[in-house]
Amino acid sequence: MQLTFNPPTKSASPSEENTTKRRRSDRIRDHLANERTYLAWMRSAISLMGFGIVIVRMRMFQAPLMPSTGMSWKLGLAFAVVGLVTVWLSTQHYFGVRRDIDEDTYEPSDRWVMLFSLAVLLLGTGIIYYVFAAPWQLMVGAMFE
Repeated sequence: MQLTFNPPTKSASPSEENTTKRRRSDRIRDHLANERTYLAWMRSAISLMGFGIVIVRMRMFQAPLMPSTGMSWKLGLAFAVVGLVTVWLSTQHYFGVRRDIDEDTYEPSDRWVMLFSLAVLLLGTGIIYYVFAAPWQLMVGAMFE
């Protein structure tokens, strides 16, 4: 493998040189923004997986009098699966946006936002159902004994 060094060529005018630098810094800024977005999606995915584990582990702390709904492991698994799918889709999206930035063809897409919002909405509905499905009389007695 041979490394070569090509010295920079002189541009015709200073304005062309400023334009080239500006384009490069804009592209770098776009790539950094894409990376920050990817990292935010990763944090969300890790949070979803962690929340799924917490839900499954909470089953151990149920009072003996409270009937188990049998849903906690399913709900925890759903959170973990959505977290894993988020990792996969956000990684694909990151590389697609990276390619589009390089080719200067980037167009924002709403489908990932809608898909993730729908998944979190369904999981939130599951949490609300799970919390309010247990009988209150048994929960109050178990909490204050």
